[in-house]
Amino acid sequence: MLLIKTERDNILTPLQSVCGIVEKRHTLPILSNVLIEKSGNQLTLLATDIEIQIRTHTAGVGGGEKSAVTVGARKLQDILRSLPESAEVSLELTDKRMQVRAGKSRFNLQTLPAEDYPRMAQSDSEQARLQLTQKQFKRLIGLVQYAMAQQDIRYYLNGLLLVVTGNEIRVVATDGHRLAYASEALSESLPRTEVILPRKTIIELSRLLADNDDALDIHLSPNQAMFRFGDIELVSKLIDGKFPDYDRVIPQNHNKVITIPRTVLLQSLHRAAILTNEKFRGVRVVLAQGSLKIISSNADQEEAQEELEVSYDAEALDIGFNVTYLLDVLNNVSNEAVEIRLADANSSALITLPGNDRFKYVVMPMRI
Repeated sequence: MLLIKTERDNILTPLQSVCGIVEKRHTLPILSNVLIEKSGNQLTLLATDIEIQIRTHTAGVGGGEKSAVTVGARKLQDILRSLPESAEVSLELTDKRMQVRAGKSRFNLQTLPAEDYPRMAQSDSEQARLQLTQKQFKRLIGLVQYAMAQQDIRYYLNGLLLVVTGNEIRVVATDGHRLAYASEALSESLPRTEVILPRKTIIELSRLLADNDDALDIHLSPNQAMFRFGDIELVSKLIDGKFPDYDRVIPQNHNKVITIPRTVLLQSLHRAAILTNEKFRGVRVVLAQGSLKIISSNADQEEAQEELEVSYDAEALDIGFNVTYLLDVLNNVSNEAVEIRLADANSSALITLPGNDRFKYVVMPMRI
């Protein structure tokens, strides 16, 4: 039975949208598959890992009658990628196999029944619904996602806090050593809602969202979040837990302030990082009148020193940081300059953007 006959990219493009969450090896074999549904000239693809579900659809594909099947997602993607861009591809079903044809190429893949494919139940108790542009939300999560924890025993840190309050949306991420906060104005005032989105969801959204002004609809409910944009619908379970109080972590009265060109500082830290201890990655930031020095050393007693001219006339300060945490923030903001606020050698640093109170990055000091 003919399922679809169309150009390669009409299948490959939507398949790539859903494939990111598919695990190569899963305890449930069907979760390594993608669900392909054909109705009229519309093709719908769906993938899930039980925690996240992504659905996408594309119109204008020829083919036979209404049908549905599941097939190995990564294998199908690899086959389609390996074919010429302009190739006409047909997917045909015979018994429990799918045959992929293109020119003189033939591939026979195992299938599993569509009715066995798990689907996430849609939540019917919505707490908040908001709309941003894809570009706005992509930029917002890009400002903080690098600060999320990875496989932390405090599971609520392995994700991103999304807060809707009044006419503002906030996103916060922390791994316990640093915290990133960013916010954006909304066009309408909404009741306060807080959810923690899993790390994998954030990574998929940053991969799939376009850098344009097309609409992104966000629906938040007590146990899941739904994102609709373009031809894609992403539904994610939420992390159940109490996120740290970010307002208490962000310093308010740091009196030592320096403004410094972002690229100059980034390049100096990159050079100093070459000779840091591989395990601890520590650098010393030494402030004196008109000068900021970055000093690093390692177990082989090798040293690096960078000196930058800065406008600074407060008392001298010598404070240590994990250089990776400093590089992360500088790589993910795009402003020409950053503002660094400090108190003493034992207090965290606050990095902000001049004239912008919608972004804050807090990093704990380390002993060197």
